[in-house]
Amino acid sequence: MMNYQRFFEEAIDQLHAERRYRIFADLERIAGAFPRAIWRANGEAREITVWCSNDYLGMGQHPDVIAAQQQAAGRMGSGAGGTRNISGTNHPLVELELELADLHGKDSALVFTSGFVSNEAAISTIARLMPYCLVLSDELNHASMIEGVRRSGAEKKVFRHNDVAHLESLLQAAGRERAKLIVFESVYSMDGDVAPIEKIADLAEKYNAMTYIDEVHAVGMYGARGGGITEREGLAHRIDVIEGTLAKAFGTLGGYITGPRAVVDAVRSYAPGFIFTTALPPAIAAAATASIRHLKQSNIEREQHQRQAQRTKDVLSAAGLPVMPSSTHIVPVLVGDPELCKMASDRLLGVHGIYIQPINYPTVPRGSERLRITPTPFHDDRLIDDLQDALVETWDALGIPYAGTRRPAQHRTDRIIPLVVPASGG
Repeated sequence: MMNYQRFFEEAIDQLHAERRYRIFADLERIAGAFPRAIWRANGEAREITVWCSNDYLGMGQHPDVIAAQQQAAGRMGSGAGGTRNISGTNHPLVELELELADLHGKDSALVFTSGFVSNEAAISTIARLMPYCLVLSDELNHASMIEGVRRSGAEKKVFRHNDVAHLESLLQAAGRERAKLIVFESVYSMDGDVAPIEKIADLAEKYNAMTYIDEVHAVGMYGARGGGITEREGLAHRIDVIEGTLAKAFGTLGGYITGPRAVVDAVRSYAPGFIFTTALPPAIAAAATASIRHLKQSNIEREQHQRQAQRTKDVLSAAGLPVMPSSTHIVPVLVGDPELCKMASDRLLGVHGIYIQPINYPTVPRGSERLRITPTPFHDDRLIDDLQDALVETWDALGIPYAGTRRPAQHRTDRIIPLVVPASGG
């Protein structure tokens, strides 16, 4: 008889062999005490500090956001009741889409259940509806964008990361008359670099191409009202479709697109990933609207966030740690080995009570394994100093290379602490 389970066991064994098997830490966030959380492992519970959350501004614990969610749930219940086609659109979703269209200065917006779904559904539908469409995709685009391109069935060309000369050569070869869709991100979340948006917009106009930008790691974070890098650089009006998420800086759940009314309506009408998916619950929509409205009016979160992100980079770099170049709030620290990366993550959690998830292949290329640190306004100076000490102890204990040829003299190996607390997995 066929042993079906064997196929899956072998697949998992392969991940273990490549040091790519992922362990999920059992964490319970503490509202009002972010970035503190309860970590549960081996029957024990311990309070730790989270240093890799995508709740970049801590809006998931903002009193206005929590109150909006509680009030909406009290009035309308916990669920949406079905797809929007079957159950109608709950009113908080209508308000949310109006708020999002206004945020990006677009005609219309459409909300999905996640950022992954919004990219997959929108890109695949837009490219599929344009006859003989050529999709030009940055080589470091997120998996959701790659999946959207694949599902479209359209021909694709991948241009080198942020390489406008390579992009232009592909556009030129395609010709002005062919339908073309350029898909790229504003902030690339693993390296923290920013796309040359203005130059890409120039090329799109020159060669008659449509543009689609993923701003998930920038919305709420940049721009006078949190509209992302396109708002900060005054370029939102030059990009056809702006996609974003509600699950990072806005602190809730869901993804969305904004753009011309006809484009958004076509996605609404043709995308299976939208049509056949239950809508966001009204309570989540209300919470997201409250978060967006707050960040449109308040810059203090963005200002404090940028300060703490820069201080984290400065403090870790001063300690000789290999902080990778980043022009945004992402602070990647290079390890360069998958096993050491996992060991470093386990040690930080088990010894120091600091949670930073290891980033290994295929999320990043082999040899560039890293710890991806995301400071927030709530990571104060003391927590940053504690992080530096913990990373230095971990680097010394595991023999991970520092940024230069020599480790700074003030860091001694006799400070190494034995690993006695069970880690979260192997």
